[in-house]
Amino acid sequence: MNILVINPNISLSVTELIHNEARRAALPDTRITMATAPFGVAYIETPGEAAVGAYATLQLLAQQQADHDVAVIAAFGDPGVAAAKELLDIPVVGLTESAVAAAFLLGGRFAIVGISQRIGAWYVQTVEQLGLSSRMTGYRGLKQGFASVGTVQQEARDVLREMCLSCVEQDGADSIILAGAPLAGLAREIAADVPVPLIDGVGSAIRMAEALGRAGYTPRRSGAMSPPPAKAHQGLKDGLASLIGRQP
Repeated sequence: MNILVINPNISLSVTELIHNEARRAALPDTRITMATAPFGVAYIETPGEAAVGAYATLQLLAQQQADHDVAVIAAFGDPGVAAAKELLDIPVVGLTESAVAAAFLLGGRFAIVGISQRIGAWYVQTVEQLGLSSRMTGYRGLKQGFASVGTVQQEARDVLREMCLSCVEQDGADSIILAGAPLAGLAREIAADVPVPLIDGVGSAIRMAEALGRAGYTPRRSGAMSPPPAKAHQGLKDGLASLIGRQP
């Protein structure tokens, strides 16, 4: 099993966090290839930034998808995931949809904890698009700044843990998603301090990717998510042009 994992942010320190947690979650025979966005922002926080990250992600997927069984787009909010599912023949999964799927299967209602308050509105919209708003108790994000996105979970560990406890005690959450690649691995480290399951987006996505990759589903050949129709295009490079206008 070969999994291509894309970090749509430009932060190499976050790519390392993703890689470390992906390896912990993966089966022994799974091979993981990491790729980091060559342009964009340090961490995606708004829909506008997500659009930039999605374009960078699609370029990387076009360049590197060959010889991989499945791809993971490792940013919460799932930038570019829906488009990649249409363009690629291999399965593509995102952190949000994978973590929310895990919360759904665990049962009850879930909360999301993240690294900023600003990002919360976008995360709520993402859950709405997945059709599971009724299962979400709410979002809590850090009010404080941080020195580096690669070390935010160490800098704000105590605050993040207290927010998780508040999700349980005040909001009635039955599970909690720790949102975003910068928090990869934190769920495992503070699980003993929180009385409900903590869900890591990276770990969830890797396990879901392995399941889809091993299932051997055939690529779509018709319907709304089949490859886009052939048409004139201009200015697409680095393999992306080959994904536009493929015949089903």
